[in-house]
Amino acid sequence: MGVQFTSQMTPFGRASLAMFAAAAIAWPALTGQALARGPENIADTAEAVIDAVVNISTKQTVDIKNGGGGAMPQLPPGSQFEEFFEEFFKNRRGQGGQGGQGGTPTPRRVNSLGSGFIIETSGLVVTNNHVIAEADEVNVILNDGTTLKAEVLGTDKKTDLALLRVKPVKPLKAVKFGDSDKLRLGEWVIAIGNPFSLGGTVTAGIVSARNRDINSGPYDNYIQTDAAINRGNSGGPLFNLNGEVIGVNTAIISPSHGGSVGIGFAVPSKTALAVIDQLREFKEVRRGWLGVRIQQVTDEIAESLSIKPPRGALIAGIDDKGPAKPAGIEPGDVVVKFDGKDIKEMRDLPKIVAETPVGKDVEVLIVRKGKEEKKTVKLGRLDDGEKQATLTPKKDSPEEKTVVKKALGLDLTNLTDELRKKHKIKDKVKGVLITGVDANSPAAEKQLLPGMVIAEVQQLPVANATELQQRVDKLRKDGKKAVVLLVVTPDGDPSFVALSLQ
Repeated sequence: MGVQFTSQMTPFGRASLAMFAAAAIAWPALTGQALARGPENIADTAEAVIDAVVNISTKQTVDIKNGGGGAMPQLPPGSQFEEFFEEFFKNRRGQGGQGGQGGTPTPRRVNSLGSGFIIETSGLVVTNNHVIAEADEVNVILNDGTTLKAEVLGTDKKTDLALLRVKPVKPLKAVKFGDSDKLRLGEWVIAIGNPFSLGGTVTAGIVSARNRDINSGPYDNYIQTDAAINRGNSGGPLFNLNGEVIGVNTAIISPSHGGSVGIGFAVPSKTALAVIDQLREFKEVRRGWLGVRIQQVTDEIAESLSIKPPRGALIAGIDDKGPAKPAGIEPGDVVVKFDGKDIKEMRDLPKIVAETPVGKDVEVLIVRKGKEEKKTVKLGRLDDGEKQATLTPKKDSPEEKTVVKKALGLDLTNLTDELRKKHKIKDKVKGVLITGVDANSPAAEKQLLPGMVIAEVQQLPVANATELQQRVDKLRKDGKKAVVLLVVTPDGDPSFVALSLQ
């Protein structure tokens, strides 16, 4: 069975999974002095903060069939997650009791357990969104066993965070956020939570890595730690030795159904604090929106577009109603700086845009055809529905007689009304139609397919197959190593593809 990536609730909770490969991390050699100092500080810190760490208990009504806790999701044959889900749903069935006969749905109450921590003495509690998602009832259990009914003030699925409020009879013990940007690799950290329903559990380890992208969402920048984090630790705090929360424990890699193998992930406090402040003020998160579709600047694309060194986020499409269009940003531009912050790679841009205040006039530095230009964008607000950018339709050109040309391992033809209908290509898509792909060509490796349309060559629109062939021939004659094509699917989804000319 393959490695699993799972959010960490008890076996009775909800879990989300994704594949993730991680490199082995060598434990640094510790001197006797450092080894002695670590555990001593850990004990002091744990004693000071443990009363601010809570258990989160939720209840949800589900339909149980034949004694089950809901139906197992449909998985592809041989999926590496089949074994996990079989155990997960078996445990839920055990909690739900016997269901109806003959497959008749029977409502049952299912309990889930996670972790959280108090950030205000008046009763504000932070946890993961997946800990309380779809729950009918949420309770916070204090370290002394007191149970308080919780109100969900707000949630954010993109960072998997939630803010709760309880009404205690006396002020509660609270903890403060620290600065996750100051974390160093190898620094001692402490996780406290409710693994496998064993509340008040303290584990310790080091910061193994920072800014990890585990493909769980658009704003991934997790802290990786080898402190033992298990199922049920979700939503619990990750502390530095000053007793400050520098992360919110969210997920682990586990080949053992939720058991720790020393690779856990926490949302950094810098990310969490910005989200929590908005949930506290607005009961929702208001993110900046640029209105573009982006892709990675590969070495080939960087060479073709004269981006030295390779960096930034390549604009693949523009939303007609988004802020980028009136600012003069176009497909093919490469954003290298946004609001004074360098964009070193594609995934930096969504995070920085999201953190920028809505309505702010932002200076954007782009590279267009090898030259830097500055644009000013009045930032919009990202809708929950994730606005999708589209390419701006170009003016129709007169229909030309169909010709067939060969370039880059591609069979190309002019796009006619008949071919548009045959391949179900939307009216807004303009360019040269791909009718065949050489299986041994670079185009096949880049997953170009018949029915796709080449709209631009080297950021210039292309109207017919002959023109495209001539441009490719000229690039070869000029000694260019690669050509950048703007390729559009029949539905109008654009992306830039760099093909070798060697």
